[in-house]
Amino acid sequence: MQNFWEIKTLSQMNSDEWESLCDGCGLCCLVKIEDEDSGEVFNTSVSCRQLNIETCRCADYKNRLTDVPMCVQLTLENLPYLDWLPESCAYKRLYAGESLPIWHPLITQKKDSAHDAGISAKWFAQSEEYIHPEQLHDFVIFPDDK
Repeated sequence: MQNFWEIKTLSQMNSDEWESLCDGCGLCCLVKIEDEDSGEVFNTSVSCRQLNIETCRCADYKNRLTDVPMCVQLTLENLPYLDWLPESCAYKRLYAGESLPIWHPLITQKKDSAHDAGISAKWFAQSEEYIHPEQLHDFVIFPDDK
């Protein structure tokens, strides 16, 4: 029997299947900075205050969009425009016709497999509650930093 993500398109998935695609890396919960001139978006090593850095899960997922104005709900409609999503993101990969990475929790059946593979914010993120907004530029992650 094939796995649902191998036989269904993103638009055919039910809400439980859609939610299960999240690998729990927390990388999408990193605070972003947009270059005003170029429009380029950069991740920082600073996480949303709602991110539990140890688990890389939202502390209040149900209310995140209300409590955190910068939070973006990932949808099939906005997925193509979210260039800042990591290359490892299951939503981004499946949308592009790629397979899930071998360390993905749906494949390993281990919820912490993104952490085990070293593909999570757990290893470097710090909460925005400890960083002054004017300091965010000091925490930009450049592609060669990883």
